[in-house]
Amino acid sequence: MRPSPLLTLLAALAASTAFAQDGAPSLQGEGRISIQGGWRYVSNSTFYNGYYSQRPELERAPQSHGGPLLVGSFAYAVTDLVEVGIDLFGTAERMQLTGQPELTILSYGALLGVRFQGWLNLGPEGTVPYLGLLTGPMLASSTFKGEPVRELLSQAWAGSAGATLRLTPRWGITAEYRLVFARGAVSRPGERFGTFNAGGSWFSVGVNYTFPQEPGPSRAPF
Repeated sequence: MRPSPLLTLLAALAASTAFAQDGAPSLQGEGRISIQGGWRYVSNSTFYNGYYSQRPELERAPQSHGGPLLVGSFAYAVTDLVEVGIDLFGTAERMQLTGQPELTILSYGALLGVRFQGWLNLGPEGTVPYLGLLTGPMLASSTFKGEPVRELLSQAWAGSAGATLRLTPRWGITAEYRLVFARGAVSRPGERFGTFNAGGSWFSVGVNYTFPQEPGPSRAPF
């Protein structure tokens, strides 16, 4: 039986950490804050197909493929290999459905989880690659222009992969990919629209600040 890709990647991270112990800094006890911006990509073809299948006489409007996102990550390394943290996020998207006012989609929430990290001797002060599993509440809202907002609270699930290139011992650049699973809903009085994909593929890059380790027992800086 073949090992799963996740287990293979985790083993690679552990191996890279073990291989780089000579001369590599300890990550245990470090906290970090990362502010990232990027793009959330999602096709939502099921949502569009459902709408137009009920209205075959309508010509399809151009389909949206996502929108911008902003993520703030707050994390703490409990060991050299394991980091726990929370991601606060917000995303936005605009859709156009033939025969309907402009539709604006907003989502925001928090993802809590664990990241498995390693160390590579790449860049000015090294590189920290990681893989993560996260979950948390997401509030997805939809509103047609000039009409009340419809909100749906759901449990979001995500997997992530990324790396932080350390330019100095404290500052670095983080790039991350998140695959998020969550749903939102669209409705108007007397009309059915169904649910849409509020997750999708999230690509982001931003600035990372690493807090110095505290002397004595490790304690998170936030």
